[in-house]
Amino acid sequence: MITARAWAGKRYAVLGLARSGAATVRALLAAGAEVVAWDGDATKREGFDGARIADLDTVDLSSFDALVVSPGIPLNTHPLAAKARMARVPIIGDIELFAQARPELPRHKVVGITGTNGKSTTTALIRHICETGGLPVLMGGNIGLPILAQESLREGGVYVLELSSYQIDLTQTLNCEVAVLLNVTPDHLDRYDGFEAYATSKARLFAMQSARQVAVVGTGEEASARIAATLGKRAIRIGDNGLDQSGWPALQGPHNAQNAAAAIATARALGIAEDAIEQALASFTGLPHRMERVATLGGVTWYDDSKATNPESTAPALAAFPRVHWIVGGRAKGDDLDACLPHLSHVARAYTIGEAGPRFADVLRLHVPVAEVETLERAVKLAAQEAVRGEVVLLSPAAASFDQFRDYEHRGRAFREAVEALA
Repeated sequence: MITARAWAGKRYAVLGLARSGAATVRALLAAGAEVVAWDGDATKREGFDGARIADLDTVDLSSFDALVVSPGIPLNTHPLAAKARMARVPIIGDIELFAQARPELPRHKVVGITGTNGKSTTTALIRHICETGGLPVLMGGNIGLPILAQESLREGGVYVLELSSYQIDLTQTLNCEVAVLLNVTPDHLDRYDGFEAYATSKARLFAMQSARQVAVVGTGEEASARIAATLGKRAIRIGDNGLDQSGWPALQGPHNAQNAAAAIATARALGIAEDAIEQALASFTGLPHRMERVATLGGVTWYDDSKATNPESTAPALAAFPRVHWIVGGRAKGDDLDACLPHLSHVARAYTIGEAGPRFADVLRLHVPVAEVETLERAVKLAAQEAVRGEVVLLSPAAASFDQFRDYEHRGRAFREAVEALA
């Protein structure tokens, strides 16, 4: 695991003991820190020998060096965050601890990737290009791999970190050698005082850099274009740049053109050879639950795009296929599907599921045939009856999963299981 001598003898309160929180507690203990930890789920409070497990609501925070919280903790509403601010205790996350550990690691570089959509694919693609180019590389952060749980790289390595706005909010000193912003569209607005505050959170990734470090910025919408303008000459502005994607099977569609453009710009900034970049683009296999081909049955191809949790990330998936049977719904993050509307000519029928199903059905019924099926299993069964050879059945929910599933991965697995049951 990654630790730092700088943490030894200090006191940390850790709130949230899922993947990143558990890795944080273990790294702090290994470094010789004192840790008091808590999670509302009793099953997650087990297995932390050396840590004191205590409800942090009952603890005086003023004696701690920092409160370390999981990114899922809402800083704008959680009472413990307010309590820490009153006690003038820094509120940080595991990415900030990684930043503090960097001076003790072998010489390396860090690539940080943020954006509303495309982060995971771009992060995995940059890791793959680095690996193809012969660089020691690790991937971590929001992609589901706690960075502190991993072994540090040898000299010359590259740490590739997917960073949500929540993680950036908890980070003060991560100066990335290459920072990437793909796009900024409305999302997570329950955590921010409006869209501009959300965009400002994303832009902080660049504010932590020095003037000599590289900024890669997508300029496909107004908010990211404005951010690029503040960075002056050090910003590398990207679109799809007319890329020929025909030889990159896992990187089809306009959204992946931008993801590839960002990865190419990053790889060049890292000094990776052009032939290695092209080889990596061609051999990249994509990510689970992100435009992942699940099966082809009777000439109908089934795609799992469960990670598309907002309309902006679903829109390019709809644009990628000429005839789509679209499974959509879940816990909505907003009140509309506006980003998807320009691509509804591709939709043969929509199957609405989950909490947002009735609302989405009302919006879509004006444009396409709709079946309100409520559950994912029913959607799969009905789509199987109606789709014909050459068409696509696409799970791209444009909504979060938490109404019916633990997370988007659980939803994607349920989709695969339902499709496999058809065979």
